[in-house]
This record gives sequence, structure tokens and C-alpha cells, in this order.
Amino acid sequence: MSEQAVPEQQASHAKDRPWVMRTYAGHSTAAASNALYRTNLAKGQTGLSVAFDLPTQTGYDPDSSLARGEVGKVGVPVPHLGEMRRLFEDIPLVEMNTSMTINATAMWLLALYQVVAEEQNPDLPPEQVAARLAGTTQNDIIKEYLSRGTYAFPPEHSMRLIADVISYTVHQVPKWNPINICSYHLQEAGATPTQELAYALSTAIAVLDAVRDAGQVDAADFEKVVGRISFFVNAGVRFVEETCKMRAFGRLWDEITRERYGVQDPKMRRFRYGVQVNSLGLTEAQPENNVQRIVLEMLGVTLSKSARARALQLPAWNEALGLPRPWDQQWSLRLQQVLAFESDLLEYDDIFDGSHVIEAKVAELVEGARAEIDRVQAMGGAIAAVEYMKSQLVSSHAARRARIESGDEVIVGVNRFESTEPSPLTADLDSAIMVADPEAEKTAIASVEAWKTQRDEAEVGAALAVLAEAAATDANLMGPTLAAARAGATTGEWAATLREVFGEYRAPTGVSGAVGVAAQAGMAGAELAAVRARVKETGEQLAGRPGGRLRLLVGKPGLDGHSNGAEQVAVRARDAGFEVVYQGIRLTPEQIVAAAVAEDVHCVGLSILSGSHMELVPAVLDGLRDAGAADVPVVVGGIIPDSDGRRLRELGVAAVYTPKDYGLTQIMDGIVDIVRAAHDLD
Repeated sequence: MSEQAVPEQQASHAKDRPWVMRTYAGHSTAAASNALYRTNLAKGQTGLSVAFDLPTQTGYDPDSSLARGEVGKVGVPVPHLGEMRRLFEDIPLVEMNTSMTINATAMWLLALYQVVAEEQNPDLPPEQVAARLAGTTQNDIIKEYLSRGTYAFPPEHSMRLIADVISYTVHQVPKWNPINICSYHLQEAGATPTQELAYALSTAIAVLDAVRDAGQVDAADFEKVVGRISFFVNAGVRFVEETCKMRAFGRLWDEITRERYGVQDPKMRRFRYGVQVNSLGLTEAQPENNVQRIVLEMLGVTLSKSARARALQLPAWNEALGLPRPWDQQWSLRLQQVLAFESDLLEYDDIFDGSHVIEAKVAELVEGARAEIDRVQAMGGAIAAVEYMKSQLVSSHAARRARIESGDEVIVGVNRFESTEPSPLTADLDSAIMVADPEAEKTAIASVEAWKTQRDEAEVGAALAVLAEAAATDANLMGPTLAAARAGATTGEWAATLREVFGEYRAPTGVSGAVGVAAQAGMAGAELAAVRARVKETGEQLAGRPGGRLRLLVGKPGLDGHSNGAEQVAVRARDAGFEVVYQGIRLTPEQIVAAAVAEDVHCVGLSILSGSHMELVPAVLDGLRDAGAADVPVVVGGIIPDSDGRRLRELGVAAVYTPKDYGLTQIMDGIVDIVRAAHDLD
């Protein structure tokens, strides 16, 4: 070794501080989730990311009929203050950085969190406790209308709640990020990078305008509002494009906050974001390939210093199969730690500065996003343009599905390189994932019942009455919400009180205005034409006349709002010639049965991604039987373990489709076979 090489090898670079490392977690019960959090923190995780179950996210208690089968499945149930205490037991909240993926009920969960922090620190005045809290409430309702479906109230009232939380935290909880503008689910719903940029930034504009117009923050303090806005972004496997997208986000946000809102302090204009890398791209087939996908996606949001994520959480390799085990989550945490602590990534300035390739792609994305933002603003802003944006996302997703099915977009192990050796990771599929506690629903219901027996009902009633009275005015609702939390109200009671004042809402599905595969050049090939001919022939045979059509009901039972798959099935069925009945998300089994009977459908297709298939599908089967429609075949799609799939078929389900069944046209052909068999046409 030369003498010159020694100092160079021993030279040290001042390393940047690593991003906050999180694992998105929560399941079954608050006690089980608390144990998981403390274990993950002991393994080196530096922040918490709380997953709430669907009843908590949509404002229902575990004993609601809409909560059936959903309690503790995709997150932790928190129906009252007692469960929030259990969730964070022995975790000092004034020292923690906690991200809560909560939107419609964000105000309520933040109130519970703050009250628990006050209880943990009885020697401090409440205002000092609030001033020390650090973390994030996602609190982005517009993307719920577009992609994820956990909304509870109409748009204008939801925006009022968001503005109230932001105004309150800027004054009382200054370290808290009161909103996480979320483009993550936009990408999962089909958004191109340009659409992801444009629709997320249009949402941010709508939020900032709402806070400004609410008049609760002085003009002199408005920079603080802008400085507390954070973003939650998706990162796909095209990591060069994702790197450019993040640099484009920063450039556009600086431009918008400077020009539209007059923010002078560069620190307040900084684009601050956290990331969950893309779960959409994880595959059930050859799931071991998901590890390298996750690494590539992580690089897209960490390599560029000037556009590096502030916080990062990675999915586990087996999330396309079901609920990850603690070991699987540990593996994903270790991926982050190896990059941050073993590599030299954090020792250098931005390695992409000066790259002509990167700069050209960033400029292209910025130009396209500006044009789409202008289009949304011309429609009256993000709220007014929800239906337009939804239809654009459904169309983009249809185009992506078509590229995968044609092979133009390669998914290794799915549509190419499909031969494989047996994987020891999935040798026993039933043990390769964790199953939520089947008793979680009973436990949660018992918890609510016990909670109500020890509280002061008069105090709760009075607090909820004050909340309702305030909701009918333009007063900030955070104060009455904190009072209701301290009094002992439940999640369902808080939301029900506001539903009485604000009303209900059903978001657009985007299906009717979506451009499907048949309308995209080169995609409507011989396979789809052949299926369309079979659909036409079968419909006419069953009707006994020319022009008769096959009718397919696409149903989303329960609280699962991830409607992307159902929407794509509906669009492809329409392209294949079916008459499609699709009423959107959040239907009870009884409503689905009623629609199937009223529309005299030939097949019912159920889409469930929340893990509640073993409760909700049998309820639909029983309902059809009771309604005299037992001969209507039922097919089911979702993330369904093999053992559950076998049981569903034993119960009478005609077919079970999982993420590995990516060929939608083939699925349509299979549904024709099922209908023909049900009517003895073959």
C-alpha cells in the first residue's frame, strides 16, 4: 500500500444525521401493539408509525354493525382514552416522534394522544406537555376521496376539521406536523409521477387556502403554518425517476410557497417529507424479489441529499401475502440501518448535482405538474376537481394494468422469468405471515362496554352536546374535542356527533369516466375481443333475446376503502361487455345482497383487502341464500391466504382471486365460465 493511500483511506467525512426510522405497525389490540412498539424501539427504530384499524379510521366503535370483521385487522383499535393509554404504556410521549396514519378522525386521535401525554406528565402544566409533543397526524382527507376511502364527513366539513387542527397545533403544539399531504396512496391508485406531484400539491394549496380563509392564524404567523406542512410520499421501483420526482417536489413547493403565499424564510419553504415505499409493487409470486424492490425504492428517496426523506418506513417482503411478522419487520428495519450506518451515503453532498440527465427529467416533471396543477385550479381547486382527479387515476391505473398484461411492463416473477425454485421463505404459507388475533373484536367490544360502565355518562353527554353546538358554528373544534376525550367519549360517539351536524358523504368511484383498456390503442386485442363475444353470447342466451347482457355486481363490503382493484375489475368488465353494478365502497353485506337481487345480476364479485373476508363473505353467501338467490355465483378477490381460500370455496364461493391473478381479461373469461356453469349452458 502506498503512503499516499493511507491518509485517504483513513480520512473521515462529517456524516449527516440519519432519517427517522419507522415501521408501520399496529394490530389486534392496544396491548399487543404496545409490546410490538417497545420491541421495535429496542431494535433501533427511532420513531413510531401507528396503524389504526378501519373502524377507528372511519369513526365507528367496535360494536357497530359496520365494524363487523374489521376490528384489529389492518391496525390497532382505539375506541376510547383507555385504549390509547394501553397503546403507549411505558413509552414517554414527550420524548417520542410519533406518526399516526389517521385522517377523518385525526382531530380525535390527536386529542387522545395529547391527553395521554398529559397523564404521563402530571407535574407539568398541560400547555408545556403540548409544546413538547413531536410527530405527525396524516390528516389529508382529499386523497381519501381519491384513493383510500377512510373518509367520514363531506369535503367542506372535513377541510374545516383539518384547518382547525392546523390552527390549533401552530399555536399550542408547535413541534407537531398537523398534516401529512399524502401522495402515497395516489401512486397506489395509479398516479403517474406527474399526477402524483400535481394532485398532492393541489391538495396542499387547498389546505393552505382553507387555513388562511378560516382566519384563525394571523398573517404574521402564516409562515409557521407553511413550515409545519409535511408530505408523505410513495417511492416506486424506478428509483431514478423517483429521485427526480422528489427533487421536482422540492422545486415546486418552494415556488408555490414563495409566489402564492409570500413566504420569505427559505427554511419555512423547505419541502419536508416522509416515505413509505411502494407496497403496490410487491408481488405474491416469488415474494423474495420484494426485498430488492424495497431496497431500490429506498434508494430513490435517500440518495439525493437535497431531496432526502426526513423519515422512512419500509414494508416487509411478505406484505402481498398478509400481515408481516415481527421478524419480517425487523428485516426491513435492518435494510435502513445498513444503508445509514454501514454505507458512506451520509458522508457526501448531493451526488446528483450537475447531472444533465437528472436535471432534464426534473424539468420535464416540473413542467407537466405545473400544467396539471393549473388545470385543477381552473376547475376551482382540489375539492371541486375530486371527480376529475379520481377518473384520471382510474384511467392511469387501467393503462398500467394493460401494460403489465401485455408484457410491455415487466414484473419479474409475474409476467416474465416465472420459473422458480421452491422458496424456503414460503414453504409453509400459513406460517409465513402473522394472523391478527381472532378474538380482537370480542376484546374490543368488551373494552368499550367496560369503559362505559365506569365513566360519568352525564359528563360525556354534556361534552358531546358542547361539541355538537360548536360544530354548528365556525368555532375551532379542537377544544371541545379535547373536553370530550377527557370526559370519556368514544371514537364512535365523537364521529356520530359530527355526522349528525355535518351529514354523510359518498365519494365518486371514477369508473364511469375512466378510460379503459378497450379505448387504449393497441390494447384491445384478440383476447379481449374473444371474451367480449362470449359475454354477448351468454347474455343473449340467458335473456332469450338479442341484446341481452350479462350483469356483474362488484361489491366492496365492510370498511375497506382500498378500491383500486375493484375499480379496475369494474372497468375491465365494462370493456368486456358486462353490464356493471358498482356502488363504491363501505357497503354492508345486506346492502350488497339487496343490490344483487334488485339488479337481478348473474354474478357477484367481492373485493376485500382488509383481511375481513372470512367474516364478510359468508355473510353475503347467507344473505343471498335467505333472499332466494343462492344460485347466483360469488367470486372473491383480495389478499387471501391459501387456507382461507380453500375454506371459502368449501362454503360455496365459485372462485378466489389473489394478487398473483393479474390477468383481468382472463378473470373476465373465467367469470363467463362460472355463469355458464351455474345456468347449465355448457
